[in-house]
Amino acid sequence: MRFMVLVKADEQTEAGRMPTARELEAMGRFNEELMKAGVLLAGEGLRPSSEGVRVRFEGDRRTVIDGPFAETKELLAGFWLLQCASRDEVVEWIKRAPFDGGAEIEIRQVFEAEDFGEELSPEARAAEERMRAELERRAAG
Repeated sequence: MRFMVLVKADEQTEAGRMPTARELEAMGRFNEELMKAGVLLAGEGLRPSSEGVRVRFEGDRRTVIDGPFAETKELLAGFWLLQCASRDEVVEWIKRAPFDGGAEIEIRQVFEAEDFGEELSPEARAAEERMRAELERRAAG
C-alpha cells in the first residue's frame, strides 16, 4: 500500500525560513532510514505558498489565484510517498521523524487501480499501467 505523508506548513515555513544544518542532517538521516528500509518512494519539501498559485474550476471558467494563502494550518510544507504494509507501519515510521514544536503530519492512503473496481475499464487500466511503466522508465534514466 502507498501512503502520502503530508507535512503541514506553519508560520516559519510560510515565512520561507530555511532549515538549519542540524535540521537538514536529522532529516537526511531519517530519509536514509526510510530508503534503506525500502519504504521511501519520493519525498520533497515545498516552497512557501507565497510562491505558489491555485487554479479554481467553475464550469468552463478557470481562475488563477496567486499566493500567499491565508490559512497556514491548511497548507503543505512537504511530503513523502511511502510504500508500507499498513497504516500502522507508516505511523510508526513517522513517529520517528525529526519534528518538534507542534508540527503536524497527515497520512493518507493512495488509491490503487483495484480500489476503483469495475468503474475502471480494462482499457483505462491498461492506459494507466502503460503510463506508470513509462514514468518508471524515465525515472530510471
